[in-house]
Amino acid sequence: MTDPLLAEGDLVQFIDNKDRRYQATLTAGKEFHLHSGYIRHDDVIGVAEGSTVQTTRGQSLLVVRPTLSEFILKMPRGAQVIYPKDIGPILMMADIGPGVRVLESGVGSGALSMGMLRAGADIVGYELREDFADRARQNVERFMGADVLDRYQVELRDCYEGIDERDVDRVVLDLPEPWQVVPHAEKALRPGGLLLAYTPSVMQVAQLRGALDRSRFFAPSTTEVLQRGWYVEGQAVRPDHRMVAHTGFLTVARLGA
Repeated sequence: MTDPLLAEGDLVQFIDNKDRRYQATLTAGKEFHLHSGYIRHDDVIGVAEGSTVQTTRGQSLLVVRPTLSEFILKMPRGAQVIYPKDIGPILMMADIGPGVRVLESGVGSGALSMGMLRAGADIVGYELREDFADRARQNVERFMGADVLDRYQVELRDCYEGIDERDVDRVVLDLPEPWQVVPHAEKALRPGGLLLAYTPSVMQVAQLRGALDRSRFFAPSTTEVLQRGWYVEGQAVRPDHRMVAHTGFLTVARLGA
């Protein structure tokens, strides 16, 4: 059970009356500055999550711990992230759960990694760029704590050249040419294991599906997730004018014996 009282080292989110959100890690002696004054961290440490605190200029702010979705949208990033609307379906389509061994390639800023780690997976990540790998580790540690790094190993590797791991349960890809990985995934996955690829372009999907059709993978499927919010204000109830429409396609297939 999470302690309802905020403590030093907690990542918190301040929300103002216009629903603007700001994140900080509570550190004794520090201050968080914004346009409406500043807040002393010492005045936040020890209060209950969900409390209202005031800046030095009298601005009221709600303070909570951010959700994973909120953290992903605000976290430092070097690469484009996979957004929460796709991370949830990925966890279900790839059947990510406690103890599942995942080979993830293209870890980017660590958004999908955090979703899979929170679900209980053990991850070996392949990443080409050292700065991306470092940023992913930092984001994972900042949100989830240092202990989770025991289940998160990121290597500077090119997945197109091969996969050393064997008998993994899942191969999860966020790469420009995932079809190049299909032969390597056949060797790395256990029979019955799943490959899932996130691809922005439908032409990428077509090439990937062709490679899967020529492999030992079976039952491939491709899904696109659209997210539309609703405006609800009294009797005014309607779909939002804007929606999070296309971000990418999710293609999943299972390896035969």
